[in-house]
Amino acid sequence: MLTFAQGVLLIDSGSAEMTDNVLAAVHALSDQPVVHIVNTEFHRDHTGGNAQIAATGRHLPRDIISADTSGTGDGPTIVAHENVAARMSAASAGQPAAPERAWPTETYHVEYLKLSAHFHGGEAIELFHAPAAHTDGDTIVQLRHADVIATGDIFTTTGYPVIDVAAGGTIDGELAALNHVLDLAFADYRSEGGTMIVPGHGRLTDMADVAYYRDMVTVIRDRIRALKARGLTLDQVKAAKPTSDYDPRWGSTTGSWTTDMFVEAVYKTLDAKRP
Repeated sequence: MLTFAQGVLLIDSGSAEMTDNVLAAVHALSDQPVVHIVNTEFHRDHTGGNAQIAATGRHLPRDIISADTSGTGDGPTIVAHENVAARMSAASAGQPAAPERAWPTETYHVEYLKLSAHFHGGEAIELFHAPAAHTDGDTIVQLRHADVIATGDIFTTTGYPVIDVAAGGTIDGELAALNHVLDLAFADYRSEGGTMIVPGHGRLTDMADVAYYRDMVTVIRDRIRALKARGLTLDQVKAAKPTSDYDPRWGSTTGSWTTDMFVEAVYKTLDAKRP
């Protein structure tokens, strides 16, 4: 979240169930309304609060036009990659279409988008598209003056990366995105400190955490690639346990994203072409 004189910018709105908590956190830090929401991807744990927050926010630069609780007012600008808009506006990857009020109102389709510093308290904000990583519409958000990077679900501290194959995710795109984060970040000393990196889930991190995560994902990718090159089937690769030494830290046998699901996503998307 970025606060400034004219309003508040949110990077992702969270799930619909968490909207009241998100708005309470906003109001604790600023008496200004939300004027921008940047969605790093389309899944509802990152976009579920869009509609409700949009009905309480305000649009810039036309800040005299305020939203109202009927949901018909002109609320904050919601920015995302165009693939996010396409997936939110239609049933996709097992997820029904989002309500229209939640859709992005401004999209980009090229490698990056720069947001006006004038309407963000002088903060230089740049959005970078990460093709075919967690999904096909991931955005890395860099706040240049604050020296903060928000990664969305490209990077988390809570488990193996979620590669949504049905939504265009691939293992090589995931690694390219992690390397892009590292390219953007600066360390204070020996990869520690410096740029603060906000993951899609988990604790605040720095460049060293992302580098370790990138290395772990690379090792597992290469192990699975070697097993697949030997002709092993997916079940045989799973039985070989290519993640075993990392499982105590990153693995899971329950929940929405298990170790087996991660291995399967890597196996299926090895060497897949990225846009």
